[in-house]
Amino acid sequence: MKTKNQGTTSPKIPLQLVLIVPFLVQIFAAVGLVGYLSFRNGQKAVRDLAAQLMTRTGSVVDERLNSYLTIPQSLNQINADAIRRGILDLGDRETVSKYFWDQMQTYDLTYIGIGLTDGSGLGVARYDGKTITIDHWTGEKENNIITYAVNDRGDRTDILEEWTWDNFSEDWYKEPIAAGKPIWAKTIATNLATGPYVVASASRPIYDTQNQLLGMLAADIHLLKLGDFLNNLEIGRSGDIFILERDGAIIANSGKEPPFVLVNQEIKRINALESTNPIVQQITREIQQRFGSLKDITTENFTVNLQGERYFVDIDSWQDKYGLDWLVVLAIPEREFMAQIQDNTRTTIFLCLGALGIASIIGIFTSRLIVQPILQLNQASQKMASGNLKQTVPENGIRELNYLSHSFNQMAGKLQESFTTLANNQEKLEERVRERTAKLQTTLDELQRTQSQVIQSEKMSALGQLVAGVAHEINNPVNFIHGNLVHAEEYTHNLLDFLALYAKHYPDPVSEIQAEAEEIDLDFLQEDLLKMLASMKVGTDRIRQIVLSLRNFSRTDEAGLKAVNIHEGLDSTLMILQHRCKASPERPEIQIVKDYGNIPEVECYPSQLNQVFMNIFANAIDALDEVNGKRTYQENQENPSCITIRTSSLDDRTCQIAIADNGPGIPEEIQQRIFEPFFTTKAIGKGTGMGMSISYQIITEKHQGKLKCFSTPGKGTEFAIEIPLKIS
Repeated sequence: MKTKNQGTTSPKIPLQLVLIVPFLVQIFAAVGLVGYLSFRNGQKAVRDLAAQLMTRTGSVVDERLNSYLTIPQSLNQINADAIRRGILDLGDRETVSKYFWDQMQTYDLTYIGIGLTDGSGLGVARYDGKTITIDHWTGEKENNIITYAVNDRGDRTDILEEWTWDNFSEDWYKEPIAAGKPIWAKTIATNLATGPYVVASASRPIYDTQNQLLGMLAADIHLLKLGDFLNNLEIGRSGDIFILERDGAIIANSGKEPPFVLVNQEIKRINALESTNPIVQQITREIQQRFGSLKDITTENFTVNLQGERYFVDIDSWQDKYGLDWLVVLAIPEREFMAQIQDNTRTTIFLCLGALGIASIIGIFTSRLIVQPILQLNQASQKMASGNLKQTVPENGIRELNYLSHSFNQMAGKLQESFTTLANNQEKLEERVRERTAKLQTTLDELQRTQSQVIQSEKMSALGQLVAGVAHEINNPVNFIHGNLVHAEEYTHNLLDFLALYAKHYPDPVSEIQAEAEEIDLDFLQEDLLKMLASMKVGTDRIRQIVLSLRNFSRTDEAGLKAVNIHEGLDSTLMILQHRCKASPERPEIQIVKDYGNIPEVECYPSQLNQVFMNIFANAIDALDEVNGKRTYQENQENPSCITIRTSSLDDRTCQIAIADNGPGIPEEIQQRIFEPFFTTKAIGKGTGMGMSISYQIITEKHQGKLKCFSTPGKGTEFAIEIPLKIS
């Protein structure tokens, strides 16, 4: 005979089916559909927005180039027709110059001129965008050109300068003759007194009524104005647009960097692969890798990942019938279009909320099927918790809950036995808890150490970026001051020589001049002015050296492996710390002794290796300052502080950098702990104990090398760094 608990009078429904199936069906269907629609809508929105923005921007740039670059050639044709028909008489140079002056008032050009076959010519210039001058030259070999200032009616007034000019050596004169037609001469870049001058010259041969060559007409446009135009375009917050010649030279770009560099005060145009803008540089490299060269590209578009971001890139060619052949490249990061993606995300959230509401309704219905049996189990459990272990629960229609009822009833019978076993095992459990607690404490200590190392690395990275930025901002004005000091010194010499010559021929000046000379102490002024200029030049030289050292030390663009000159890193670090080595009222200057060996470039992580040098040098200076503070100035002068740096090649695969000081040394018991995290002998607030630990990690783990410490108390300390020339 079967008992009640053993009966199988009716089939039981699995609780797993009751709870899981309805929820999974609803939630998976809703979330899957919503996710798919959101993904497709997001992709379409990004593509549509990118295409619209690029098409609009490309049209604006194309219209600007057409309007801006059509003017010079059209103006040349008008002037050539006027000359050929005799309307404009080249023999009347005054009228021709006023005619060109009138055109300069109307058109945004920098130069309108004519060079004749006899070597003579004339032109009207506006290099700085405001001041107009007139050039008039003959066919003579030297000092054949005179530059005149003009008034507001175009009349010549004062002679500004005389210089030498040769039509036949200029590209704008030679190239149209070779081509036999109107063309654009080769783009030139030069540094004028009014500033950088990057120009494209539209050149056209001119003929008389008998079709005899008279010379060349030229009209120049300043290409830097194209950069201003591109910079003002609305291409998103972080888009870039730039124009290239087919050889890769930059014509203009939307960034702040100019399309040239100054080398010894001379302008040199730069290739896009040499641009300081990483987006321009990397996109140009990507174009060459994809298409081989820039010469045969017409219209292309693609996407590329740059600096961890996805960019849409559009390339269009721009040509005219006079020989200009440029590429217009537009690059926009995908994040510019995230606004519409966020709209799609909100739509997704609303759909998910709807799915959640439906699932909640189903959940309420489902919960009613299982709440009642669970409440019965709960009541029985509460009674057992109060000490009444004789509890049973009835069967129900859900199989799993029915099994649970059987288990509960069995549990009640064995619970007393479990209490006895639990008491016996309590001591063992407490021991296991203590072991687990110790392991957790060890893990926590390791986590704190790792966190501190990451924070220190991030601080050094931020410091490197700050140092590189400051060095870059200081570099330009200092170079400008330093370059102009040469001219200032030359002009001062000229003025002083002129004063000396004047005093020689007029030794007895009038009393007013003599009184003024005594008032300003003219002799002392002449002597001290040159000294002051020399001192200023020394000062700017010093600033330039410091800027170079800061840039070498930071190496923010060299986060990866790179072959570098170790000596440059050492010198840059010493330059940064030089202020701490200078003499003070308490001690003389700390001497730096360099014993550099002949070692090749080392493949390393430059900024991290510089961090190691900085930590070792700073600790050495701290140790020397500590011992100097305990002695008198006389004692410090008799026993000067010194830091010695030696570099050498141990073999054909390894080099060594040894940095030693003659400070107080490190006791043996401290030497054994010097590379431990958070260990420091400095006062609170003066050291974290992470510098040497991180240095040890950089050398041993990042560079597969060794960092050793040798010290004798009272004689000094030496840190020896051994790293491979190339990391395997």
